[in-house]
Amino acid sequence: MTSPDRRRAGVLFDVDGTLLDTNYLHAVAWWQGFRDAGHDQVTMAQIHRAIGIASAELVRHVLGRDDEAAVDGHSARYEPLRELAGAFPRVPELLGACDERGLAVVLATSGTAADLEWMVPALGGDEAITGATTSGDVEAAKPAPDLLTTAMEQHGLDPARTVVVGDTVWDVQAADRAGLPCVALTCGGISAAELREAGAVAVHADPAALLEHLDDLQR
Repeated sequence: MTSPDRRRAGVLFDVDGTLLDTNYLHAVAWWQGFRDAGHDQVTMAQIHRAIGIASAELVRHVLGRDDEAAVDGHSARYEPLRELAGAFPRVPELLGACDERGLAVVLATSGTAADLEWMVPALGGDEAITGATTSGDVEAAKPAPDLLTTAMEQHGLDPARTVVVGDTVWDVQAADRAGLPCVALTCGGISAAELREAGAVAVHADPAALLEHLDDLQR
């Protein structure tokens, strides 16, 4: 464990819908996966509102119970869509600018460790990325704070100088429960009003807009 006096200031970045334009690809894959598992009543709107929660918890949130077949269906349907996934404009510049300011850039994703193998290249490289924490590192997914608190512990971040950047109310709620401020982006499809109501300290359109307002990442 890093000693308190050596902890770094940092930024915990959500990935899907925040840095990568993937939320609607996930919504389509989940919609198909639910139907493959016999859940024809689930709508795209329901799914979109749940994007940002880890897979098993997302199914539980939507159906009110577990269904591994739906999880497997999403995985199978999403794999061929991954080639369509790309970073939002100016993501590499944003990550680089954070690094240049002395901020540790940590990915905190509800995806798996295996997902990092394609996510990181899709972001435009890993030169500015300090490290990553995934759903496999914790027992409870967002909106629980575990992913964020574990990321801080793993990468030696100072809670008093760490900010979360996300795109869903789940990101904002998880940050609040971890005692961290969350700067939210609307590029994942959630409105600015909902993100502010959830507790976001600032809201921007996308990574390019955040790049122009990096002071929002300073505490």
